[in-house]
Amino acid sequence: QVQLVESGGGLVQVGGSLKLSCAASGRTFISYTMGWFRQAPGKEREFVATITGGGDITRYADSVKGRFTISRGDAKNTIYLQMNSLKPEDTALYYCALRPGWLGTSPSSYDYWGQGTQVTVSS
Repeated sequence: QVQLVESGGGLVQVGGSLKLSCAASGRTFISYTMGWFRQAPGKEREFVATITGGGDITRYADSVKGRFTISRGDAKNTIYLQMNSLKPEDTALYYCALRPGWLGTSPSSYDYWGQGTQVTVSS
């Protein structure tokens, strides 16, 4: 099994920044991808960003390109999401997820999920 724990959420004003962290523990995989997703009230869970296990390839949703940056820590089991220029529409519960294998943007393709961390952007 894999355990994922997110942290770093909070309340921030429009235009502000937050940095989310996700630490993975448990089972390891030779090839894997980690990603960030978010879900606002009444909406489906949506893709935000993803990064390969080696940290050399990333993908972003169009809505966050140029504002958010996904990265991997020195400890390969940790990823981050630096969020800048935050907008009210970024308000959501942010989830960290992991899947064995190559990059994926569909939530259904991820096998392991954290509990989520709330990000609220006030105007």
